[in-house]
Amino acid sequence: MQIKELAQRAGVAPETIRFYEKEGLLPAPARRANGYRAYDDAHLDRLVFIRRCRSLDMPLPVIARLIAFMNDPADTCHHVDDILAEQLAQVRARIRSMRALERQLLDLQRQCDGPIDGGACGVLRELSQTGRRAAAQA
Repeated sequence: MQIKELAQRAGVAPETIRFYEKEGLLPAPARRANGYRAYDDAHLDRLVFIRRCRSLDMPLPVIARLIAFMNDPADTCHHVDDILAEQLAQVRARIRSMRALERQLLDLQRQCDGPIDGGACGVLRELSQTGRRAAAQA
């Protein structure tokens, strides 16, 4: 199949396919006599795998490691589990960070004095004071 058909079937842009080829995540396809790339179902399967990994927010270097394990059947699943443990740790760290951000925003929202003009807005006042404190500490 040509790149356009592969892109449609995999739900990605042709540029994405070329990028994954360049990054070594997708094997280089055979070339037809006219120079066009000729993809097969193995390319589609790999793209689906990459898309699934990306949907789990895995960065490309992690996906490359997973592909390396797929290509080496002698390797153990323990290494893949280690990668997932690393990903889980990163996700949990981001969740903690987002919860801290949520608390900051809720605290800031509590500064809202209701329907008053912007000059007396508690949120704007607090943001300005926080900025002054940060500048003074620098």
